[in-house]
Amino acid sequence: MFSIALLILALSLSTSAATAQSVTPSGKVSIETTSIAAGIGLSWGDGTLRFHGREYRFSVDGVTFVDFGVSKSSATGEVYNLTHVAKFEGNYVAAEASITLGGGIGGVSLRNSNGVIMHLSSVSQGARLQLGSSGMNIKLW
Repeated sequence: MFSIALLILALSLSTSAATAQSVTPSGKVSIETTSIAAGIGLSWGDGTLRFHGREYRFSVDGVTFVDFGVSKSSATGEVYNLTHVAKFEGNYVAAEASITLGGGIGGVSLRNSNGVIMHLSSVSQGARLQLGSSGMNIKLW
């Protein structure tokens, strides 16, 4: 049953990723975070959004469930469906299963309530096991 749920989740994320990638990206992001977890994980960091020739700084706070370990991550990616910089703020959600041992590479698609989508590729250092949903809150400075 768990395998079927993961398959459905992977298909839904790949479908939304394919839809978003058929459109020109609205902007680009880079994010640096630190995570600490023992069951429920917390992460914090900051980043930069490049949108319409300008750079906007923002903070990131996040929560993960069924998560253990400590890691530092750097992520970069593209932003889609962003029409106004104010719509970038908000709670982003994703669903994933990932593991990082030593140095890992991963990727995730996130969406906020304004319909803004981010496709991120990340590199992590440390040891971490994460199963389940995750999300982050972004606030512009």
